[in-house]
Amino acid sequence: MPSLFDPITLQDLTIKNRIWLSPMCQYSVEKQDGVPTDWHLVHLGSHAALGYGLILTEATAVTPDGRISPQDTGIWNDEQVVAWRRVVEFAHSQGTPIGVQLAHAGRKAATFAPWIGQGSTPESDGGWPTVGPSAVAFDGYATPAALTTDQIADIVTAFADAARRADDAGFDVVEVHAAHGYLLHQFLSPLANRRTDEYGGSFENRTRVVLEVVDAVRAAWPAGKPVLVRISATDWVDGGWTVAESAELGGLLRAHGVDLIDTSSGGLDPAQQIVVGPGYQVSFARDVRIKGGIPTGAVGLITEPARAQQILEEGSADVVLLARAALREPAWPLRAAHELGLTRDQAPYPKQYLRGAWR
Repeated sequence: MPSLFDPITLQDLTIKNRIWLSPMCQYSVEKQDGVPTDWHLVHLGSHAALGYGLILTEATAVTPDGRISPQDTGIWNDEQVVAWRRVVEFAHSQGTPIGVQLAHAGRKAATFAPWIGQGSTPESDGGWPTVGPSAVAFDGYATPAALTTDQIADIVTAFADAARRADDAGFDVVEVHAAHGYLLHQFLSPLANRRTDEYGGSFENRTRVVLEVVDAVRAAWPAGKPVLVRISATDWVDGGWTVAESAELGGLLRAHGVDLIDTSSGGLDPAQQIVVGPGYQVSFARDVRIKGGIPTGAVGLITEPARAQQILEEGSADVVLLARAALREPAWPLRAAHELGLTRDQAPYPKQYLRGAWR
């Protein structure tokens, strides 16, 4: 069978193939309470039924002020756990493991859903004051308050508490979100982190909070369940976070018990100059995989099955993650199975859809 459809084992979890659903914000919480809704059940559930090896939730906030928007999901209380359990149980009924992406948006919190507006949401519309490593605003957003060391410790604890709730909800995987310009990425990049204490300046200091969060999550999360970390491998801005630093961080994360690095890029600074094209982030996943000595996932304009297969065969990554392509084509894994030569019986069709399979 093509390696795209080979299983992969992380800790005690064997995942049936290497086509994973990337975390994608849905901005669909109805009461601004962080509780997932029927939309999340249908969105995630449909992909769980259509052949993805692993599905990952949207950025799910570990604290109320860590939400990207008032319409984002959370996992800071028991009501949210109960709602997430319904989604998890449906995914499991399809034989598909599911992971939750644990997140804090930092200075990029309290923003409008993209179809509502741009920039920071005023408190009169459900927004709130934001925080960051330093009082440095993302362009066009409100200026955050610089976190104290005690507040940093509280956020580390919040990630650990969220991991415990994720286990209670039945999730199989947790992914720590340290990418796309959100809080942990803000600490990594000197463009957002101007601190002069133990959390700023040197590479060791800028990576400190990420390692503290990973250690806290790993301690709170069952030993047999995988921990992933999503990173932005580069800021695409001079003076920002670099691919070389990402590879070095990858080795540290491996030593701290991380099982795979989900390798994306950008999102920290609007001055970024991204060279976009098919598979434009694959080389970053390869660098982190080889130099960091840790399994990686590649994501970003991977749209064709043959290219996804090639990424694995050439050793650039261990899995591929689909985002926009999966929104356009929820049954992408079924097309991939057909184009890569799997038989009808080998393809990951749900039994209810077998009449739509090729003969």
